[in-house]
Amino acid sequence: MIAFLKGEIAEICDDIVVIDVRGVGYNVRVPLSVTGQLPGIGQTIKIHTYTLVREDAFLLYGFLNRDDLAIFKKLILVNGIGPKGALSILSSMSADTLRFAIYSGDAKTIAKAPGIGAKTAERLILDLKDKITISDSLVTPESNSNLTDGQNWKDAIEAMVSLGYSASEALTAIRSSGVAQDDKTENILKKALLMM
Repeated sequence: MIAFLKGEIAEICDDIVVIDVRGVGYNVRVPLSVTGQLPGIGQTIKIHTYTLVREDAFLLYGFLNRDDLAIFKKLILVNGIGPKGALSILSSMSADTLRFAIYSGDAKTIAKAPGIGAKTAERLILDLKDKITISDSLVTPESNSNLTDGQNWKDAIEAMVSLGYSASEALTAIRSSGVAQDDKTENILKKALLMM
């Protein structure tokens, strides 16, 4: 129904942002990770929204980019995870980390989200694994392009998993290390291990 809102931030309170669009204030529920990225009150923002219409409520869920909105829409289709559960997951991890956890079958990382148990995390992986590709997970936010088809990252991640780290922890460390896109697997691994 409402694809996005563009207006001034009137209020920020936990997981709700009030967006003033030409004199009308819209309550938009957002992941906690989004509230930390918002500019201050009075600043203009564009927020992509998902509209949920129920018999007793008309709710808006907001995200700073379409990518996060797309993963939210996939999450709410999983049996046992509604909008509240999806927001909880996206509050505790980035969409990229979630995609990689799904792709790699890392239920332990997903189950760290408040209100999401091990069985729900496993069901989520089962339902969404065929809808997530490794390329989706290895896209760098800065360049929005794949790292040489992701092979060096894949090799470094596999090496870290064999050392006992989860695949999601490995991906997070590699991303935080600031590794160059054309670095060799050994260099990627060394830099990532220093981040652990």
